[in-house]
Amino acid sequence: MGVPIRAYALCIVAGIVLACWITERRLRARGGPQYAVLDIAVWAVPAGIIGARLYHVFTSPDAYFGANGDPVKALYIWEGGLGIWGAVAGGAVGAWIACRKLGIPLRMVADALAVGLPLAQAVGRFGNWFNNELYGGPTTLPWGLKVYEWDAQAGKAAAGPDGKPIQLEGLFHPTFLYEALWNVGVAGLVLWAEKRFKLGWGRGFALYVMGYTAGRGWIEAMRTDPAQEIAGLRLNVWTSIIVFAGALAYFLIKRGKPQEKLVTIDGTLTPVPLGWEEPEPGTGTPDSTPETDPDPDAEAEPDPGGTQSPSTEDTKS
Repeated sequence: MGVPIRAYALCIVAGIVLACWITERRLRARGGPQYAVLDIAVWAVPAGIIGARLYHVFTSPDAYFGANGDPVKALYIWEGGLGIWGAVAGGAVGAWIACRKLGIPLRMVADALAVGLPLAQAVGRFGNWFNNELYGGPTTLPWGLKVYEWDAQAGKAAAGPDGKPIQLEGLFHPTFLYEALWNVGVAGLVLWAEKRFKLGWGRGFALYVMGYTAGRGWIEAMRTDPAQEIAGLRLNVWTSIIVFAGALAYFLIKRGKPQEKLVTIDGTLTPVPLGWEEPEPGTGTPDSTPETDPDPDAEAEPDPGGTQSPSTEDTKS
């Protein structure tokens, strides 16, 4: 008896590998230690998969706990059903644990991930094509998708009396493809904004979140698969709105924070503003420790004595 190879799982794994590779390069360019992303992934990936599945199960309970549901199938992730919101939340918890162990600020890892994550999502979305799921309403557009009646137990299209797959009438919007292309655009947006505006302190990740949720909102509204609704809107649409608002608030609150890099000071990885240079040996003082949280809008306080305070060199002489 052979071991089945699930295309959906292969797409997910390919996306994870791509995200790790890109994030490793981006974090190392910011002074991160070699292979730190792999150490973080050991915690973040399992936690993300668990969170993704839990979100899907709790937001689609009828398929597992309804009248005709089967609770055991909540474990069958190869049949599809991973919620990105749960993946990000669970992955963030795992990454936070790993970052504390490594001594790396989570915000720097998040910014390094802000390009690889949407590209990983784009790759993972093609697993939905193999699973014949997440499509929209009927369309006459040339890129319309053929959809088949699906045998979930067999993991393939149901066959008719003639043995051929049973195709639904007409073509349908490939919403998973729309989301994949949108995610590629979000990755490009983050790259451009980082170079143009020198984003730091997790603002690159916040921009990814805003970009992704903006697209997910309208794409979700096109889907026709069953979903929980609140006030006439699908639950994932409401989630997109709320998460977008939270990311926007963070993006604005952290305005003016500098891009950072990691340097080793006294044997400890320390985040410093990009462009900061370590003092020459023998010239540094305790006051030369880099300030990592400057307030760009703060004004210098006037000297009460009307004169300028003596410099470090003056106090030494």
